[in-house]
Amino acid sequence: MSHLEKRMEQDLKNIRNLLAEQAKRVQSGIKDAIYALQTNNHQLAYHVILLDHPINRAMRNIDRHCHHFIALHLPSGANLRLLSSAIRINIALERIGDYAVTIAREAVQLPPPDANNILYRELDRLANESLLMLKQSIQAFNELNADFAHSSMLLSENVEYDLNIIYDQMTDTQNTANMKCILALFVIFTHLKRVSDQSKNICEETIFSVTGEQKKPKIYRILFIDEENNYASQLAEVIARKNYPDWGEYRSAGRTANPQLHPDMLHFLSEHGEDSSQIKATNLDTLTNREIQQQHVIVSLQGTVKSYIDPVPFHTTALEWDIKINDNNTKIDEVYRSLALNIKDLMELLRGSEV
Repeated sequence: MSHLEKRMEQDLKNIRNLLAEQAKRVQSGIKDAIYALQTNNHQLAYHVILLDHPINRAMRNIDRHCHHFIALHLPSGANLRLLSSAIRINIALERIGDYAVTIAREAVQLPPPDANNILYRELDRLANESLLMLKQSIQAFNELNADFAHSSMLLSENVEYDLNIIYDQMTDTQNTANMKCILALFVIFTHLKRVSDQSKNICEETIFSVTGEQKKPKIYRILFIDEENNYASQLAEVIARKNYPDWGEYRSAGRTANPQLHPDMLHFLSEHGEDSSQIKATNLDTLTNREIQQQHVIVSLQGTVKSYIDPVPFHTTALEWDIKINDNNTKIDEVYRSLALNIKDLMELLRGSEV
């Protein structure tokens, strides 16, 4: 091994050691912030807040080392992937440190936790899952273990919290006096979920640095709704499935399910070689609450989304398209074109021009 190769290996090892030390600080900060919240320990919470200063300094130092390494060694291949991942992981760790500060600041504003309060019980659950995922994501990167990173990412499926439960608590008249507490807990839940999200990002960067495998594009779940689910919403689902099969999961439903599908739609699909034998109207009420909340976008083709689903899930985008399907003078070709253009615009917003 040449002198330059030894120097490159040593510099790379130094960057990984700096990241490992930063990860320990951040992990300790999140753990202490949660413990301060659980035990009403204000001094520990203030310590976490002050700890953010060395985390920020370390972040800038790691950033300088990474860019100096690139300028000096002009890395390629696996080394370049590792440096690229290191830069992004450095940013992710700094953000997790910020989340710890926010949790700590909220902790000093809250009264001692109530073990009988469902929010605090859920808080403990989410905190444990987020801490476990952070720990494993850091271990995966330190060991450059892509398989462990893959398995750790599966934990993110467990780190889910129904934010609508918090909204129910916030609007409960019995809790009006505790509104400040409820809002603070909501902020904490949100930041714990972000810890999980950043941990997943660290796992994805580990996989990229080791294998070159990039993050898979997001698949968007889109629900089309109207009154009877026998015409426009069904047609929208067919268009989306046909034109953008790899970019989303599509379904449709109606306020009431009309088993008599619109004859113009059936004729139109048949003329264009589309099989309509499997099309069946779906009643919106048959969709579970979880299925509704999993939708990234809900599109109403008749009226407002809230007239069908109220409240709209926190993480769902509600759209209302002006499709003239009640006008007897509107031909199905016009409905099809209007739907196709709206769906095209939506998918380009979600996925970019690649669609």
